[in-house]
Amino acid sequence: MVFLHPLSDFIDKYTVSNSSPSYYYQGRCPQTGELLKLPRTSLVEAIAHNLMQYLANDDLYCREGKMYGILLVELPTGEQRVIKAFSGLLNGNSIVEGWVPPIPGRDEVALDEARTLAELEAIKQEIITLKQLPQRQQYETLKSEFDIKLQTMSERHQNYKQQRYEKRQILCETLTGEALIIALEQLDEESRQHGIERRYLKRQRDEALQPLQQIIETADIHIRELKQQRKQLSRQLQTQMHAAYTLVNFLGQSQSLQQLIPGGLPTGTGDCCAPKLLHYAATHNLKPLAMAEFWWGASSVNQDKIQGEFYGACVERCQPLMGFLLSGLRPNPPEVLPILYEDEWLIAVNKPPGLLSVPGRYSDRQDSVLTRLHHLLPDGMAIASVHRLDQETSGILLLARDRSSHRQLSQQFQQRQIYKVYEAILSGLLTIDQGVIELPLWADPENRPYQKVDKEHGKPSLTHFRVIAREKDYTRVEFIPLTGRTHQLRVHAADVRGLGITILGDRLYGCVNNANRLYLHARELRFQHPQTGETLHLQTDTPF
Repeated sequence: MVFLHPLSDFIDKYTVSNSSPSYYYQGRCPQTGELLKLPRTSLVEAIAHNLMQYLANDDLYCREGKMYGILLVELPTGEQRVIKAFSGLLNGNSIVEGWVPPIPGRDEVALDEARTLAELEAIKQEIITLKQLPQRQQYETLKSEFDIKLQTMSERHQNYKQQRYEKRQILCETLTGEALIIALEQLDEESRQHGIERRYLKRQRDEALQPLQQIIETADIHIRELKQQRKQLSRQLQTQMHAAYTLVNFLGQSQSLQQLIPGGLPTGTGDCCAPKLLHYAATHNLKPLAMAEFWWGASSVNQDKIQGEFYGACVERCQPLMGFLLSGLRPNPPEVLPILYEDEWLIAVNKPPGLLSVPGRYSDRQDSVLTRLHHLLPDGMAIASVHRLDQETSGILLLARDRSSHRQLSQQFQQRQIYKVYEAILSGLLTIDQGVIELPLWADPENRPYQKVDKEHGKPSLTHFRVIAREKDYTRVEFIPLTGRTHQLRVHAADVRGLGITILGDRLYGCVNNANRLYLHARELRFQHPQTGETLHLQTDTPF
């Protein structure tokens, strides 16, 4: 079975830009504690996009939603190839032509797995039968009927009660002595008869419902017992599978999932794309260069995945294995950042697309301009970011080397004294040549980091724009933002109240073109030097 695919099956590699990785699969080596990384590059993303097109044309891959992954590898000869994997089973099959096989181990527990799965299915069917007992519907029907009768009786008795009240008032005004006593006793007797009637109907209800209720309660107890039994069987099978699944890393070390994570792992660990791909590469003398995982197909309510979106290592199943799986791998060091300006107070770099300005909250988002400078420069730990560029945006990023400079530059940004120029390519033709966009922007709390126009909650944002050139179906535009809201230029371009045309490659805001990056570049920055007072005008060439 052929698992190694030439790059030509997916893409012309010479047309893909060599931009910085947009994500790193990473983990610490269990022996040395060294942080090991495997990037997701623009090349591997382009290969993945081509694979998505292949999946879209075959109904086999649209029947169920799941993660797919590709790994770009290097053969001992230096040639590059691609291997691909799917998570779990594909339409009930663990082995499919052209996809890497599952991690060894499932065959060892195949009989136990089949027997346990049959028991689990039998439990499932028994639970369904117990939930569909005819007595449940009988109980609900009878209860509803008695409720209606009781309600009707209650309304009738309430009317009689009101009538008795009115009769008592009249009797007290018209009768006296023995005649009054006899008349009032007759009214009281009527009230007692109504009470007897109501209690009799309730007793009839209880006699009819209690036997059914007893059957239902007994069934519910049995359902809880069956669910507990099902849970124990699932855990037992998972423990057997974790003990049988054996992973190999690039040091040639072999360990079972149970040995790697003795505290236990959730169901499905070992069946994800990343472990499958890395294990296959390690056991076939293939050097990993880059990896990407994406979702394809429908998403269930619990998964909340978007078709065609890239995802990193899942926190529960894959991330705990990354340190072991990557052990022995020697990735290329991070690329050196081009420095545009540097003195004892400031440093300005030309940030590549795909690199964060500052580190993120989680361990897999630590690679950034700031962290690289922290490690590369003698005074790196004192450097602080003055502003930020989106991860996908390239261009001039300014940082301060001392607190005083940082404070003064931050004030200039806050007071809108910094002159900024961006260049972008729009994914369509813009008919007007220049203008101003002014829209209130607000972060959508249900879909961060997505920003939207909101007149009630939004903060004001202002952008000047000018068309530089029109090229086939695209428009090259110069943006001069006067405010600095998150995703300001991207929203001003995409929203119909702005330009109504997305920036090329901006999938977050609806661009459908298969671009290899976000075509937005911070081209110029002009400001007053915080220490010397001179005006600095930094410029860099647009890379597209």
